Amino acid sequence: MSPSTWTLEIESPAPAARLFKAVLDWHSLAPKLLPNIIASAAGVQGDGSVGSVRQLNFTSGVGAIFAAMPFGYVKERLDFVDFDKFECKHSLVEGGDLGKTIESASTQFKFEQTSKGGCACKVVTTYKPLPGVENKDEVAKAKEAVTGIIKAAEAYLLANPGAYA
Repeated sequence: MSPSTWTLEIESPAPAARLFKAVLDWHSLAPKLLPNIIASAAGVQGDGSVGSVRQLNFTSGVGAIFAAMPFGYVKERLDFVDFDKFECKHSLVEGGDLGKTIESASTQFKFEQTSKGGCACKVVTTYKPLPGVENKDEVAKAKEAVTGIIKAAEAYLLANPGAYA
């Protein structure tokens, strides 16, 4: 099957630079902000630069809490980062639906400053479904999950003005 793509744009009152940094450091923030979903997370390979891999481990009850993630963990590799343009791209390398419903998946984030002081987070996910697998319901769940991540990071940044400044 050929690759499929979905896009999402999320408006945020948080500044682009800070929200970008929070997403890059999501493995540190996630267990603190979403302990009912993320049991633990850490960098497992590399120093945080391109090529580094991080792992997010989900709680055992995550399927009941957040149906978009009915699996135990994901490992994702940082494929690209541009600190000046607030852009990054991660690829799924292990766990999640990899090998179950998809052959590959990557997500690119771009944070653009708005005139109101906040930003627009533009997300593009490209995935290759396994033959015979329909992912229409999964796309809606994935968009919900990404929105949840951005909104959790946003809430943290607004409550902690010095974080990721």
